[in-house]
Amino acid sequence: MRRLWKASLVPVLAALAVAAPLPAASAAPEHGRPSGSIVLTEQASKRILVLPADQDAWTAREFSWSWAPGDDNGLGDLADAWTNPDEAKLSERDGRRYLLTTASGGFAAVVPYPQGTGAYWAADVDGANNPHSIELLPDGNVAVAASTGGWLRVYTASQGSRSTHYAEYPLEGGHGAVWDERRGVLWALGTHDLVALRVGGTPAEPELTAERVVPLPSTGGHDLQPVPGRPHQLWVTTESEVLLFDKARGTFSRNYPGAGAISREHVKSVTTHPRTGQVLTVAPQEDHLCTWCGDTVRLDRPHDELTLRGAWIYKARWWHD
Repeated sequence: MRRLWKASLVPVLAALAVAAPLPAASAAPEHGRPSGSIVLTEQASKRILVLPADQDAWTAREFSWSWAPGDDNGLGDLADAWTNPDEAKLSERDGRRYLLTTASGGFAAVVPYPQGTGAYWAADVDGANNPHSIELLPDGNVAVAASTGGWLRVYTASQGSRSTHYAEYPLEGGHGAVWDERRGVLWALGTHDLVALRVGGTPAEPELTAERVVPLPSTGGHDLQPVPGRPHQLWVTTESEVLLFDKARGTFSRNYPGAGAISREHVKSVTTHPRTGQVLTVAPQEDHLCTWCGDTVRLDRPHDELTLRGAWIYKARWWHD
């Protein structure tokens, strides 16, 4: 993702209305319509947005939740690093839920959801590094992947909410980080490789060791996500395609249900709905003012689209609230 953008051309979005959380998704999309909620990294308004998977809600801008760092949530001192939010994931630890988020200006944080205040951990990891993904580890530390910096770091968040001590593994084009509870490894995605990292040492002094390095079948690794209900699989996107990775076999597949529609160039994010199996992807649109963004997310199995007019969507994910 390029960090240069035309600020004078940013469309002005409508005021963000914060409402109560939505009910859980139904077991299957009703009459082919999507169900549940979706989170967006929306770069025009520089906010994380959660909204129902319903076009009427998108048209009316009926946001369930919105967030950005500021004085009101105790992160005003890091607001300058909040340039081009590029990751949003929901995680749980010790019975609490957290928004995991990064921005290419250097911002990285783990924020209680839905409270939005009292960050578990937050830091400016330097915009020159261009952080692109984040993961909360079982020991309380936080993994961050950075593309321009070319690394995967584990920050010692367990030692304090502003700890900047870290262990680093060099990873060209670092873009993805996913913890694998079953195997006890941290998967990290870069330009050319998918790496399984063993996190050793102690929470205060972590150590990273590559246990497995798997070359990608195409270059430009971008998004890395687990597949709900299939602990042996990971979604992997590259500059040219969307792949399924089999952890046990160490192989990538282009032949999976819906691949003809799901797999395409420059997909920035991919997730599967944990109850319906519907797959959500987002990719840049031609002639959009932001050349790495779009205003539409795509759903497949079954197919649908949702559009937020004027938005600069970089990533979109199912939000398992």
